[in-house]
Amino acid sequence: MLLDDHAPATRPRVASFFAGIGGFDLGFERAGLETVWQCEINDFCLDILEQHWPHVERVRDIREVESHEIPSADIWVGGFPCQDVSLARMGPRAGLAGSQSGLFYAFAELIESCRPETILIENVAALLSSNKGRDFGIVIRTLAELGYGLAWRVIDSRHFGIPQSRSRVFIVGYLGGAASAGAVLFEPECGDRDSETRRSNGQKSVSPFKICVGDSRVGYVKKLAHCLYAESARHTGTDWSRNYVSYPHGAVRRLTPLETERLQGFPDDWTVPKRRRDELEALDSARYHACGNAVSVPVAEWLGRRLLQVL
Repeated sequence: MLLDDHAPATRPRVASFFAGIGGFDLGFERAGLETVWQCEINDFCLDILEQHWPHVERVRDIREVESHEIPSADIWVGGFPCQDVSLARMGPRAGLAGSQSGLFYAFAELIESCRPETILIENVAALLSSNKGRDFGIVIRTLAELGYGLAWRVIDSRHFGIPQSRSRVFIVGYLGGAASAGAVLFEPECGDRDSETRRSNGQKSVSPFKICVGDSRVGYVKKLAHCLYAESARHTGTDWSRNYVSYPHGAVRRLTPLETERLQGFPDDWTVPKRRRDELEALDSARYHACGNAVSVPVAEWLGRRLLQVL
């Protein structure tokens, strides 16, 4: 077999923190990277990770991880918990002072100890405004003081082939400098965006949130789903008060777990555990929650390919 002169001899190794159900891991592996270690505390998510990566070493609590326990990896990736910075909480945000989003500090301590060449962090776009921007400033300053050149960008999943408007901020840190970090997130070429344009008469196009697809006599949904939230005061599971299937005579239903998997770009039944669970409602809730917390797989794959090309 002939090898591509530009292809790496071995696949870059990835350590996955706050791994969830493996959105980053799956996307990166599709791009040609290899996940060698995972960290995740949620029991349901751990079952799903074990199911899809049975031979990968994993640990539960990042607060108990010692730096020497993490295998050598070229890239560290993770989306530290967003609950304390997310606008979905509909109330005061504790920010990085919160018990969940504050796990960023534990992540930063491990980065300081091991100094991986590349780091990639994901979080809700509301991180940019948390505590009037001070929390985002702490993240950037902390990583910069560790020697990383940094770039960040808000990316919406809707531009990557899935019908969900999901804006997330991605931060790339690279010990080789900020130029290379920026080149990962900002491609020089311009591509077609999967968005509506203005009509020829100058009128603004109709919002895709207001356009329905399907058959009104059978059932229909919005052309573009709102962001799937894992937690909110308005619902349990996903934000089904905004994302739902409509039927004649005013009947509606929430999205199924399968539909939420597809809205995140996962293969069908990705979150169906092999271990039998008797309470179907509890299982559905766990699947909704896991999908709402996940990274969109096509976005992760694009980032993985960019990392390979640039770094």
